[in-house]
Amino acid sequence: MLSRRQLYALGASRGQVRAQLRASRWQRLGAQTIAVHTGEVSQVGHLWAAVLEGGPRAQLDGAAALIASGLTRYTIDRIRVTVPRGARVRRHRLYDIRQSRRWSAADAAASGIPRTRTDVAAVRAALWARTDRAATYVLTRVVQDGLARPEDLGRQLLRVRRDRRRVLLHTVVNDLLDGGRSLGEIDFAREARRRGLPVPAQQVLRRDRRGRYYLDLYWPDLGVVVEVDGIHHAWAENIVGDALRQNALALAGDVVLRLPLLGLRLQPDDFFAQIGEALEAAARRAA
Repeated sequence: MLSRRQLYALGASRGQVRAQLRASRWQRLGAQTIAVHTGEVSQVGHLWAAVLEGGPRAQLDGAAALIASGLTRYTIDRIRVTVPRGARVRRHRLYDIRQSRRWSAADAAASGIPRTRTDVAAVRAALWARTDRAATYVLTRVVQDGLARPEDLGRQLLRVRRDRRRVLLHTVVNDLLDGGRSLGEIDFAREARRRGLPVPAQQVLRRDRRGRYYLDLYWPDLGVVVEVDGIHHAWAENIVGDALRQNALALAGDVVLRLPLLGLRLQPDDFFAQIGEALEAAARRAA
């Protein structure tokens, strides 16, 4: 994948470039970008082409930058490229090239395809996502893939002064730090009251043969437990311990429901409906 400027710098004349294109030995991907082959263009090829179309100061940005940095299990419709204010912008059917006041040379990754760093790109991808669910997902995936730490995301988010999604992203990053655990329990109690559910006891100490542990939310008279899960519960080193604890509660006769913090943010009605069903069923058994 080369720009016309690069081809000319390598010694190709304009006539030679036109001849290769007419003979279908090369293919044109935009006004400035040429693939020196006729095969299918890979995703990496399109990422490079998008940057070349953007010009010398262009950077992949948002989700496109994250994919170039190794983000997995994430797809995009168009490749986002950011250029500074005043730069020429060429319209393209595949590449979304835009001027931005957020462009900064200091935000660039150190090597590879020109792109913004993962912490910067992750916050922008979340700001630009179509839905709150997609915004939450991309931040979570970045942390799970080890591309950025929650602390790094938090520092970048502090640079965002105004955006309709700013409060949500602060909440999500707090959850990723697991500092949102207690906040999630407070939110739960408030929501339980609003929905007419009995308010549970919080951080109740229990013991089993393996030692002692705390239950996040517990209705002791009904034997119903709700565990509020931050992102750390999805990490491999915690899965076994969580499973053993849940099994111990089940063997003791308790009903255990899991409530991911992200679920509390994005699908509260569905989770509270399940909790309500569990409490009603437990009350019927107790009667």
